[in-house]
Amino acid sequence: MTTRVVIDGRPIDVDLSWDGKECRFRFEGDGREGTASILEVEPGIYSVLLDGRSFEVRMEPGQGAQIAVVQGRRLLVDVEDSRRPKRRPAGVFGEGRAQVTAPMPGKVVRVLAAEGDMVEAGQGLLVVEAMKMQNEVKSPKAGRVAALAAREGGAVAAGDVLAVIE
Repeated sequence: MTTRVVIDGRPIDVDLSWDGKECRFRFEGDGREGTASILEVEPGIYSVLLDGRSFEVRMEPGQGAQIAVVQGRRLLVDVEDSRRPKRRPAGVFGEGRAQVTAPMPGKVVRVLAAEGDMVEAGQGLLVVEAMKMQNEVKSPKAGRVAALAAREGGAVAAGDVLAVIE
Protein backbone atom coordinates (compact mmCIF):
# COMPACT_ATOMS: atom_id res chain seq x y z
CA MET A 1 0.00 0.00 0.00
CA THR A 2 1.39 3.39 -0.97
CA THR A 3 1.43 5.88 1.86
CA ARG A 4 2.44 9.52 1.80
CA VAL A 5 4.77 10.45 4.66
CA VAL A 6 5.48 14.15 5.18
CA ILE A 7 8.76 14.80 7.02
CA ASP A 8 9.47 18.43 7.89
CA GLY A 9 7.14 19.51 5.08
CA ARG A 10 8.66 17.22 2.41
CA PRO A 11 6.20 14.62 1.06
CA ILE A 12 7.56 11.13 0.36
CA ASP A 13 5.47 8.38 -1.25
CA VAL A 14 6.46 4.96 0.07
CA ASP A 15 5.08 1.43 -0.17
CA LEU A 16 4.94 0.05 3.38
CA SER A 17 4.16 -3.36 4.83
CA TRP A 18 4.35 -4.27 8.50
CA ASP A 19 4.30 -7.77 10.00
CA GLY A 20 4.49 -6.72 13.66
CA LYS A 21 8.29 -6.78 13.89
CA GLU A 22 9.66 -5.69 10.54
CA CYS A 23 8.72 -2.86 8.24
CA ARG A 24 9.39 -3.39 4.55
CA PHE A 25 9.53 -0.24 2.45
CA ARG A 26 10.09 0.92 -1.11
CA PHE A 27 10.35 4.58 -2.07
CA GLU A 28 8.17 5.43 -5.08
CA GLY A 29 10.44 8.14 -6.49
CA ASP A 30 13.73 6.29 -6.82
CA GLY A 31 12.79 2.66 -6.13
CA ARG A 32 15.09 2.32 -3.10
CA GLU A 33 13.85 -0.40 -0.78
CA GLY A 34 14.77 -2.06 2.47
CA THR A 35 13.67 -3.60 5.73
CA ALA A 36 13.79 -2.07 9.19
CA SER A 37 13.34 -3.98 12.44
CA ILE A 38 11.26 -1.89 14.85
CA LEU A 39 10.63 -2.65 18.52
CA GLU A 40 8.73 -0.45 20.97
CA VAL A 41 10.88 -0.58 24.12
CA GLU A 42 8.76 1.87 26.13
CA PRO A 43 5.59 3.77 25.26
CA GLY A 44 6.59 6.20 22.50
CA ILE A 45 10.22 4.99 22.38
CA TYR A 46 11.34 2.67 19.58
CA SER A 47 14.53 0.78 18.83
CA VAL A 48 15.07 0.73 15.05
CA LEU A 49 17.63 -1.46 13.28
CA LEU A 50 18.22 -0.27 9.70
CA ASP A 51 21.11 -1.30 7.43
CA GLY A 52 23.06 -2.69 10.39
CA ARG A 53 22.75 0.56 12.36
CA SER A 54 20.70 1.00 15.52
CA PHE A 55 18.65 4.11 16.26
CA GLU A 56 16.50 5.20 19.17
CA VAL A 57 13.39 7.05 18.00
CA ARG A 58 11.24 8.97 20.46
CA MET A 59 7.77 9.95 19.29
CA GLU A 60 6.15 13.03 20.82
CA PRO A 61 2.79 14.61 20.10
CA GLY A 62 2.84 17.72 17.95
CA GLN A 63 0.25 20.15 16.61
CA GLY A 64 -1.56 18.03 13.99
CA ALA A 65 1.35 15.58 13.53
CA GLN A 66 3.99 13.70 15.53
CA ILE A 67 7.52 14.77 16.37
CA ALA A 68 10.20 12.09 15.92
CA VAL A 69 13.42 12.68 17.84
CA VAL A 70 16.30 10.78 16.21
CA GLN A 71 19.91 11.31 17.32
CA GLY A 72 18.95 14.65 18.87
CA ARG A 73 17.24 15.89 15.70
CA ARG A 74 13.53 16.75 15.88
CA LEU A 75 11.48 15.93 12.78
CA LEU A 76 7.83 16.80 12.24
CA VAL A 77 6.23 13.63 10.81
CA ASP A 78 2.73 13.16 9.42
CA VAL A 79 1.43 10.03 7.74
CA GLU A 80 -1.33 10.77 5.26
CA ASP A 81 -3.69 7.82 4.84
CA SER A 82 -6.43 8.24 2.25
CA ARG A 83 -8.60 5.71 4.12
CA ARG A 84 -9.01 7.88 7.19
CA PRO A 85 -10.15 11.45 7.71
CA LYS A 86 -7.51 14.13 8.04
CA ARG A 87 -6.70 15.05 11.65
CA ARG A 88 -7.35 18.65 12.47
CA PRO A 89 -5.76 20.57 15.31
CA ALA A 90 -8.04 21.52 18.20
CA GLY A 91 -7.81 25.19 17.36
CA VAL A 92 -5.20 27.88 17.30
CA PHE A 93 -2.47 26.90 19.76
CA GLY A 94 -4.61 24.07 21.13
CA GLU A 95 -7.35 26.32 22.50
CA GLY A 96 -10.97 25.23 22.67
CA ARG A 97 -12.48 21.77 22.56
CA ALA A 98 -10.71 18.96 20.76
CA GLN A 99 -12.56 15.95 19.43
CA VAL A 100 -10.49 12.79 19.54
CA THR A 101 -11.50 10.49 16.68
CA ALA A 102 -10.79 6.84 15.88
CA PRO A 103 -7.84 6.63 13.49
CA MET A 104 -9.13 3.34 12.04
CA PRO A 105 -11.98 0.87 12.43
CA GLY A 106 -11.44 -1.55 15.30
CA LYS A 107 -12.38 -2.56 18.81
CA VAL A 108 -11.72 -0.61 22.02
CA VAL A 109 -9.70 -3.00 24.17
CA ARG A 110 -8.77 -0.65 27.02
CA VAL A 111 -9.97 2.70 28.35
CA LEU A 112 -7.17 4.63 30.07
CA ALA A 113 -9.02 7.81 31.14
CA ALA A 114 -12.46 8.65 32.50
CA GLU A 115 -14.78 11.62 32.05
CA GLY A 116 -13.61 14.47 34.25
CA ASP A 117 -9.96 13.32 34.32
CA MET A 118 -7.25 15.90 33.70
CA VAL A 119 -4.89 14.77 30.93
CA GLU A 120 -1.65 16.00 29.41
CA ALA A 121 -0.92 16.38 25.69
CA GLY A 122 0.16 12.99 24.39
CA GLN A 123 -1.33 11.05 27.31
CA GLY A 124 -3.07 7.82 26.34
CA LEU A 125 -6.87 7.92 26.46
CA LEU A 126 -7.72 4.45 25.16
CA VAL A 127 -6.40 1.55 23.09
CA VAL A 128 -8.00 0.48 19.79
CA GLU A 129 -7.17 -2.92 18.31
CA ALA A 130 -7.23 -3.36 14.53
CA MET A 131 -5.80 -6.28 12.57
CA LYS A 132 -4.28 -7.75 15.76
CA MET A 133 -2.32 -4.54 16.43
CA GLN A 134 -3.07 -2.32 19.39
CA ASN A 135 -2.94 1.44 18.83
CA GLU A 136 -2.96 3.89 21.72
CA VAL A 137 -5.16 6.91 21.04
CA LYS A 138 -3.61 9.95 22.73
CA SER A 139 -4.89 13.32 23.83
CA PRO A 140 -3.98 16.06 21.33
CA LYS A 141 -3.75 18.65 24.10
CA ALA A 142 -3.72 19.12 27.85
CA GLY A 143 -7.12 19.56 29.43
CA ARG A 144 -10.11 17.80 30.97
CA VAL A 145 -11.92 14.82 29.44
CA ALA A 146 -15.32 16.45 28.88
CA ALA A 147 -16.91 13.41 27.22
CA LEU A 148 -15.88 9.81 26.66
CA ALA A 149 -18.01 8.02 24.06
CA ALA A 150 -15.81 4.91 23.74
CA ARG A 151 -16.56 1.87 25.87
CA GLU A 152 -14.28 -1.12 26.45
CA GLY A 153 -15.24 -3.92 24.09
CA GLY A 154 -17.11 -1.58 21.75
CA ALA A 155 -16.55 -1.41 18.01
CA VAL A 156 -15.54 1.90 16.40
CA ALA A 157 -15.39 3.10 12.79
CA ALA A 158 -12.69 5.38 11.38
CA GLY A 159 -13.54 8.97 12.25
CA ASP A 160 -15.90 8.12 15.16
CA VAL A 161 -15.61 10.63 18.00
CA LEU A 162 -14.14 8.75 20.96
CA ALA A 163 -13.59 11.58 23.42
CA VAL A 164 -13.77 15.35 23.79
CA ILE A 165 -10.98 17.26 25.56
CA GLU A 166 -11.52 20.84 26.76
